[in-house]
Formats: sequence, C-alpha cells, structure tokens
Amino acid sequence: MDKKGKERLQELKQHGSRLFPFNIYPCTIPGDFPTVALHWQKSMEVIYVKKGCGQVQLGMVSGNAEEGDIFVIPPGTLHALRSLRGYGMEYENIIFEVDFLGGGAADICAQEYLVPLQTGSLLRPVRISRGENDYEAFAQCLRQAEELCGSRIEGYELGVKAAMLQFVWLLVRRFPKRPHAETEDIRRLKKILQCVEQEYMRDLTIPVMADLCGCSESHFMRWFKKMTGSSFTAYLNERRLAAAAEMLRRSDEKILTLAQSVGFRNLSNFNRQFLARYGMTPGEYRKIGERGIKRNGKK
Repeated sequence: MDKKGKERLQELKQHGSRLFPFNIYPCTIPGDFPTVALHWQKSMEVIYVKKGCGQVQLGMVSGNAEEGDIFVIPPGTLHALRSLRGYGMEYENIIFEVDFLGGGAADICAQEYLVPLQTGSLLRPVRISRGENDYEAFAQCLRQAEELCGSRIEGYELGVKAAMLQFVWLLVRRFPKRPHAETEDIRRLKKILQCVEQEYMRDLTIPVMADLCGCSESHFMRWFKKMTGSSFTAYLNERRLAAAAEMLRRSDEKILTLAQSVGFRNLSNFNRQFLARYGMTPGEYRKIGERGIKRNGKK
C-alpha cells in the first residue's frame, strides 16, 4: 500500500478547533453507541466514567469499567468500549492533540515529554480507580477542564491547558515510561482495523485481508482471533451493525437500502444479526432513536 493509501486509513476527525484542539464528549454505552470498535488515533484520549459500568479494552487487555474510573489512552493505543448485558455506562470522552499542550515548542518539556507522548513512547495505557494514590488529583484536573469548558469564562483556554498539563505531569510522576516499542503484530493489526474502518461496506473477505497482511488465510484467521479475541468475520459484522445502528438513528433510509450500504447483502441475515446483537429489530431500534431525538428537541 502506498503512502496515500495509508493516510486514508488514519482517523482524521478534528476535535475542537484548529486553534483549540480539545473537546469533551458526554457519551453513553449503549445509548449513544452500542459499542466502540477496536481502533486507534493520533490524539490523546481520556475516558472518565461518570455513572454505571461497562467494558474497556486497552491494547490487548480488556476489563470492566466502574463509576469513577479514569482510563488514559496515549496516542497510537488500540482501544475499544463495550456494554455489559443489562447495564449502561455514562462517560466523558476527553480528546485533545498533544500539540495543544505545547508539543511544538523548542524546549526541554517538548523534547523530554511532549514529543515522546505524541509518538507513544512516554506513557503506557493505564486505568486509575478511586482509592488509588493521587486519584483525587487526577480527577480534579478533569473536573476543572470540564467546568472551564462549560463556563467559558475569560481565559478558560489557558485554564484547560493548565489542567491537562497538570494531568500529564501526574502521569509522568506516577507511571514509568512505556517499556518497549510497538510490536510488528500491533502495527499489522492497526493496518487491518483501519482498513475495516474505512472499507467495511465493501466485500472484505478473508483472502483479501490475508493478502493485506502477507500471510495465508488460515494463518490470518488464527492470528486475528489471537489478537482480538474475535473472528474477523464477527469483528467486521460488529462494525457493520454499529454503522447501521447509527444510520437508523440519524436517517429515514429504507432498512433494505441501509443494510446494503453497510455491507450486508441479505436483508434476512441483517435482521437476524441485528436482533441477536441489540435485542430488537432494526425497525424497533429506529423508533427508540426517533423518540430520543424528539426528547432532545432536535426534531
């Protein structure tokens, strides 16, 4: 794959604005998204669980997330979120560019800390829970940023930057530098996941993906299962179902057309898989989404 092809597989969403690349997204699982598929991005991300519980995957390790937990996701880290059956989770998704902290400056802070943070060599992904050392200091930084973004008082941007620099300083003080470089397996997996993210609506067969990895079909299937805990077909269908669920909430497209647009060629198969995944038919899911939009005054 050429350079332009690789660039197309990277997440390019702008968080905040060019001059203030910082944002806080209030989210719920499964209210807003049934799942957030395994992915990675160049931005720094923090997940702050405000209520309920769910599951968060950092790298190749998955664990339950509880109220108050803070998950730190350095740039380039594979991560995913999933719901637990019978439970919901409300959380803040805090995303910012490392340059927001001053990564472009020519000083020792940039050289020793911010540039390594951007390249993924400074910090490892971590979970910080209530009762741990410095937990309240970490949480206070996030609360301060949230309050400032809500009030937008004069100079709030400086306050947000100060809070996040304090947050990174606490991380550097408590956690050792990332112990090793990214493995070849992780690089290959990122390549596959980004391909799925951009091309899930197309015919991504096992032979096509095995060829992308440069290995046999049988080796690819074993390797993908080992790396993600899921078969490739199951992972691809999960991504397609998530895209369909989002479209059901946002558009009035016919269900057959919608199913085909996300990669399902057979409507009965789509309906069966959607029911198994979400516990309701696509039509029922759409009605729930419409009621939610009306309650929020958007329709």
